[in-house]
Amino acid sequence: MRPEQWEQIRAAAKGSPVSRTPLALIIDSPWIPGWAGLSHLDYYLDENAWFEANLRFAREFPEVIPFPSWWVEYGMAIEPSAFGTRLHFLPDQPPQQSPVLFRAEDISRFAPIHPATDGLMPWALQRYRRIVPRIAREGFLTPFVTARGPLCTAAFVRGVNEFLTDLVECPEHAQALLRCATDATIHWLEAQAAAIGPGVEGIFVLDDIPGLLSRRMYLEFAHPCLQRICAAFPERWVKVYHNDANIKPFVCDLPETGFDVLNFTHNLDMEEVRVATGGRLCLMGNVAPLDVGVRGTPAQVKEAARRILERADAGRTILSLGGGVSPGMPAANVHALAAAVRERQA
Repeated sequence: MRPEQWEQIRAAAKGSPVSRTPLALIIDSPWIPGWAGLSHLDYYLDENAWFEANLRFAREFPEVIPFPSWWVEYGMAIEPSAFGTRLHFLPDQPPQQSPVLFRAEDISRFAPIHPATDGLMPWALQRYRRIVPRIAREGFLTPFVTARGPLCTAAFVRGVNEFLTDLVECPEHAQALLRCATDATIHWLEAQAAAIGPGVEGIFVLDDIPGLLSRRMYLEFAHPCLQRICAAFPERWVKVYHNDANIKPFVCDLPETGFDVLNFTHNLDMEEVRVATGGRLCLMGNVAPLDVGVRGTPAQVKEAARRILERADAGRTILSLGGGVSPGMPAANVHALAAAVRERQA
């Protein structure tokens, strides 16, 4: 993102006045390789192809804030790979993983992860070191570091069904895995910040797995992890949480985590979430990513965005999709979102 875009995000996140509602879209490898005409392997492995695809987005959609901005990611593979999960790379979709923690009690044998040496983390860190100066020369910032959250990582390492079962049948082992995964999340964010340099002033954590829990289980297992992550970084930083699963049971608890911004599902009404959170979070959303973003016409996308903007608290709203940009979303629909903001401000 450009410096002025970062200022828009920071102002909206912290509740400062903004001249217009920011428009930010989570662009990563489910969408960007197809849009750019690249195979996923080229996007992941060819530094120039990755750079040019992200630069092309910034130039083609200058009114859209790419979020989190120049994100080095390999689908959801980086964090689980540090724990030794088996990765399966395919030419036309993000990689998949196979769990490696076959018995919950074996978590005691897992050593702490080291981002400088483990899994795909060194690859990503080296790309940041090499590419950030080039990004800066083009006039862009890299203000965020990004990680999959601890429950998401734990679910990949253990297996989703097995992890959810552990929460009930052997909670002490599940908690041990979560402590390990939370430590890993924090260390991974810190390592990225060190690689990128002093321009980092925000964290972006993505974790949908809490959306599979009741409020009681969320408070027991997920909430303390999210609080630990936020507390590990300066209060002035912008802290963004993505969860486009069912957060309704515990949405009222999310302001206590320390996050400033919530990106959530289109299945929840923004006004309902604003009331539930007491206006203490900046809400990022929530145009339907598939039914409208991918399958809708530009006119339908613009109308959906217009309805959100009409009800938005201009100082605490970032227009976006209810999740990331889904594969197949046409460029015309991205332009329609920008047109809705432009016309709203006219």
